[in-house]
Amino acid sequence: MNGKKITMVAAVLLFVAASAGTEQIFAQSGGVGEGSSIMALELSVNAEKIRAQDRFISDDLFEGRYPGLRGGELAAKYIATQFALDGLKPAGDDGTYLQQVNFVGMKAKPEETTFSLVPEDASPAKGNSVLLKFGDDFVVSNQTLTPVTTIDAPIVFVGYGATAPEYSWDDFAGVDVKGKVILCIVGDPPSDDPKFFAGKALTYYGRWTYKFEQAARQGAVGALIIHRTDLASYGWNVVQNSNSGEKTFLRDDANPRLKAASWIQLDVARKLFAMSGLDLDKEFEAAGKRGFHAVELPVRLKATVTSTVRPFQSPNVVGMLPGENLSKGTKDQAVLFTAHYDHLGFVPGVPGDNIYNGAADNGTGVAMILEMARAWAQSGIKVPHSVIFAAVTAEEQGLLGSEYLGQHPPVPAAQIALDINFDMLLPIGVQQEINVNGAQRTTFFPEVQATAKRFGLAIVPDPRPEAGSYYRSDHFSLSRVGIPAFSVDSGTLYEGHDRAWGVAQEKDFNDNHYHSFSDNFDPTWDFHGDAKLARFGIDLGWQVINASHTVEWNKGDEFEPARKLGEAAQ
Repeated sequence: MNGKKITMVAAVLLFVAASAGTEQIFAQSGGVGEGSSIMALELSVNAEKIRAQDRFISDDLFEGRYPGLRGGELAAKYIATQFALDGLKPAGDDGTYLQQVNFVGMKAKPEETTFSLVPEDASPAKGNSVLLKFGDDFVVSNQTLTPVTTIDAPIVFVGYGATAPEYSWDDFAGVDVKGKVILCIVGDPPSDDPKFFAGKALTYYGRWTYKFEQAARQGAVGALIIHRTDLASYGWNVVQNSNSGEKTFLRDDANPRLKAASWIQLDVARKLFAMSGLDLDKEFEAAGKRGFHAVELPVRLKATVTSTVRPFQSPNVVGMLPGENLSKGTKDQAVLFTAHYDHLGFVPGVPGDNIYNGAADNGTGVAMILEMARAWAQSGIKVPHSVIFAAVTAEEQGLLGSEYLGQHPPVPAAQIALDINFDMLLPIGVQQEINVNGAQRTTFFPEVQATAKRFGLAIVPDPRPEAGSYYRSDHFSLSRVGIPAFSVDSGTLYEGHDRAWGVAQEKDFNDNHYHSFSDNFDPTWDFHGDAKLARFGIDLGWQVINASHTVEWNKGDEFEPARKLGEAAQ
């Protein structure tokens, strides 16, 4: 190469590096990026384009992007249009980018929903019935999607409500809960042993979603989860706020459902045990030890749940670059990039700002995958295996859009090698750290570590493993069907700042803006860090589709059986 050409190339690279901020552009020249085409693809990711997408997707025009309402529909159509302009192939229904999902919204009517704890023997010693107050004492959703349902059934205390064969643990052993109401404790059995319910970290067995699912699988008609702030990692106000409004369900989900999926306050549980002649603290202690046996209490739940029922549709938006392997009739080894586009909508009648714009949550993730899709599609690179982009709906309603995507993927789930999810990446600077919780559970983790090092990113552990964050974002839905998956999250160390600054920024957002009307686009935001993480995701995806072997879960991981089941079905 002559000196003139060298000077020209250097000038181009310096321009790109300058426009990308202080990111480790040249550190990316090794490994899979070596050679130019993928390097050029990564360098084409533009922080200002991410900024523009975030500004638009969080505009008042979209009215908070609530599923099934005008704003959510407009957002989906906008994203689909962007995919089309980029040149992605439609991967939704009937040759479109939209994968329509049927939902039913259920909102319990507090004035018509009643819960009473009724002793089997209403003697003076056992006490009289206790009428509970909606919101203050309990919250409930009717998963059967009917306007009214009633329950009059005995209550069975089942400890933590977990059936975990890998830990030789079954709280339902020796008890029949069919047609009954289960009572269980939030969280996992207490443990300091990483090999027993993951020690201090929360497993899926500790999540409220699992407890409702397992109760229904066991034939129960209702479930009462006992809230305790230290075990749940959030207060009763979070439970109350999250369950007092509309709850959304997949209309066509064939799994068993509960008439009453409920939470109760700790003090209510204390009264319930006292009515049964038992001490709550002693029962909690016994439930966390081996040898615990479920017990039917001499108390019934009499309940009426009356709900407003709202059927609606809301789409996932899915586009893809089909791999060359598909035209050859061979199995795919696709990479999937996901981000949820929905948010909390708006509140009519509230003066001033009444729109949950969700500029950070998750305008950032949507903007990133839109820019990744544009860069990849316009690069002209022929991909050996498929590259799929999905903006999913109803994440805020319980990961429902991604759950449907996992059940109805554009290629068989066993042929998706990896899902990388982007959710709420604050655009406040260039990251020097990332959290990739879940990547360590896969055979791909060494590549993730090496790539992070090339990008100047230190991998930090989940700061709150007891909160079970792995089970709270859309990658989890893909994991459940066996697809190796994780989210890319920022740490708290940014270029030009000390850690205390990053911690303060994160705390300020969580305390004052998360799920608030004030999560609005900020023109002072710095999107160079989001651009860096988009390049990081592209680099990982390129490695996945060019690898000689597909990504798998590590041996013994809780999601390995689902992966093997899918592979066997091919």
